[in-house]
Formats: sequence, structure tokens, C-alpha cells
Amino acid sequence: MINDASQNYKRTIGLNRDQIKYIAMFLMLLNHISIIFLEPGTFLAEIFLDLGYFTAITMCYFLVEGYQYTHSKKKYASRLLIFALISEIPFCLAFTEEGIIGFHGLNMMFTLFLCFGILVVHERVASKPLRMACTIGLIIPSLISDWALLAPIFTLLFIRSYGSKSKTKNAFIIAMILFGITEFIAKSSLLPFKENLIYTLGSLLGILLAGISIVYLYNGKRMKGGREFSKWFFYVFYPGHLLLLGLIRIFLV
Repeated sequence: MINDASQNYKRTIGLNRDQIKYIAMFLMLLNHISIIFLEPGTFLAEIFLDLGYFTAITMCYFLVEGYQYTHSKKKYASRLLIFALISEIPFCLAFTEEGIIGFHGLNMMFTLFLCFGILVVHERVASKPLRMACTIGLIIPSLISDWALLAPIFTLLFIRSYGSKSKTKNAFIIAMILFGITEFIAKSSLLPFKENLIYTLGSLLGILLAGISIVYLYNGKRMKGGREFSKWFFYVFYPGHLLLLGLIRIFLV
């Protein structure tokens, strides 16, 4: 079961949750600009791409944390699902490589919705075999989603590490290793070993920065003002920026 104890390493200084999320949104935008518009392999494209990997793991962390504090888990899940549905056309519009639009998999909101289901299972299913079966059942659909397999694994790591600074640090280290392995394997047939290794190490930059931000800079608090705006901004920004990038891709490129 998920530990309900508050994090024992909160501080009064540093970055709050909303500030880290704003950073995550900006870096996600850079990542998507790189994927859609920039020439792969160029310095700027790789920097934008690698920095953008900050976002997915950060969202998984705050999903686990938010699950502990939300007043209504049903409303939380409903928001994720509604915005997953809203985001699907903009997602496919943005990442279709030829033509106007084609299916490009399910967007990250769907992945987070599946991760939310994993959180529910770990809270409410007492039987370990049944819990494992349900978790696997939720991981499988992520195979056609953004951040397939990795986002559910990140979520599981943060479930087990929640409330402990040292365990959270270890979770980020494990996440970096897993992500690095997947990146290296994905490019192993495309690049020579040394070049692939350099690109793989560079790809870890975003997750490394996310780990530093959350383990060492995050103060465990939210912004004092504008909480409602921030909450809805994070949901609206995702489909909104994808729609804008998709329209730019179609009409201006």
C-alpha cells in the first residue's frame, strides 16, 4: 500500500510544485519543437530533445504526490481522461510526419490516466497476485501510448519511494538507467557504438535535472496565489500547444 505519511524532507526554500511544473511545460515545448521542426542530430535539436525528457518523469512524480492530496480521486481521474480525449487529435496533428493527420499512438494524458489506475490498484487491491495482474493489465495499453512502459515504471518507482528522500533519489537513478538502456538499444542499429553512447548519455540530461529539482530543490509546497489558474493551465497547455504546433506544421512549414 502507498505510504500516506507526508514527505519528511520538505523545506521552506527552493522551488514549489507549480514552478517545477511550469519549467516542465516549457521544456516539453522545446522537446516537441525539436521532434517536429528541427533536423535530428543537430546540436540544438538534441539539446531541446534531451531537456524535454525532464517533463514525463516529473509528471509521474507529481501524479503520485497529487494522488495523496486530492480531495476526489474520481474527479482527478475524470480530468485526466477528459483531457486525454481532448488532446488526441492535437497530438496526432502535431506528430504526423506526412499529410495532415494520422494516428500516432495515444497521448501522454492517456499514459498518465493508466498510471493513475496503477495508483488506485496499489492503494485498494490487497492481494499481491491480483495487484500484479491488474498492474500488468494497465501497463499493456501503454505500449501504444507516449512514454510506453517507462511512465508506468516511473510511477511504480515513485509509489515505492514516496516519503523518503533517499529512496526518491534511488528511484531517479534507476529511472535514468532504464531510460538510458532503452535509448541505447533504440539507436544501436543506427549509430556506431561510441556515437550512440554519447547520444545516450546526453539523453539523460532531462531526467537528471528532474531528479535534482525534485530531490534537492523542491520544497514540497504549492504557489500561494493563482493555484486554480495553475491547475487548469497545466491541463489546457498540453492540447493547446500541440494544436498550435500542428497547425504551424501544416500551414507554415
